[in-house]
Amino acid sequence: MAKATQSRRELIEKMQRDQARSDKRRTWAIVAVSIVVGLGIIAVPAVKLIEDSRAKSRPIAALGVKAAAASCDAPTNDPAGKSADHRPDGEKIAYAVSPPSSGPHYQTWAPFSKKFYSADDRPPVENLVHNLEHGYTLLWYSDEIANDKKQVAEIEKLAKAKLPDAADGGFFIAAPFHASEGAAWPAGKKIAFAHWSAGPEGQSFGHRQFCGDLSGEALTTFINKYPAQDTQEPGLR
Repeated sequence: MAKATQSRRELIEKMQRDQARSDKRRTWAIVAVSIVVGLGIIAVPAVKLIEDSRAKSRPIAALGVKAAAASCDAPTNDPAGKSADHRPDGEKIAYAVSPPSSGPHYQTWAPFSKKFYSADDRPPVENLVHNLEHGYTLLWYSDEIANDKKQVAEIEKLAKAKLPDAADGGFFIAAPFHASEGAAWPAGKKIAFAHWSAGPEGQSFGHRQFCGDLSGEALTTFINKYPAQDTQEPGLR
């Protein structure tokens, strides 16, 4: 009887030891998974910071296709009206050209610190036209591109890259332009650059250039031709 009791006790003790080892392995597995998940959470923003840092030192001309392959039209010379034509926020303004390269606009401009907008966070067109008045070059992209995550990511990368000196340290914004916001663009064109040049009152011009594909090289040429200081109100940030 005593021998049977001892055997049962030894069996119970063995089961307890096995359970303890099993619990320990499970605990270490949970800890390991938690560490991996934690590192992943940390790594994602860290990788993005590294990518953004690299992007800032990369010239925009290195992104997208070569200018010769972008199917770009010649820039336009759109007659432009007077500057400082401010309208109440919320008033819908009908522009003479699509996308606008000059014209009336809201009192408030889009933040100068933000270089890229998606379809989800873009301010009204009328705010962005105010940025044109201060020397900005705008890159507008069509709904077709806005619905393509890969192409949108490429435009965002370009917006964070190194601009030519003619952009005066960052007078540039990339944003979507919806088909419902103006007349149809030329067939096959999905990208448009815009700038508002200075000139005697009533003789200034807006400039647009349409391209079939994203080309940092073509954008560099456009910015150099129409620099930030060639504007209605230069030097304002």
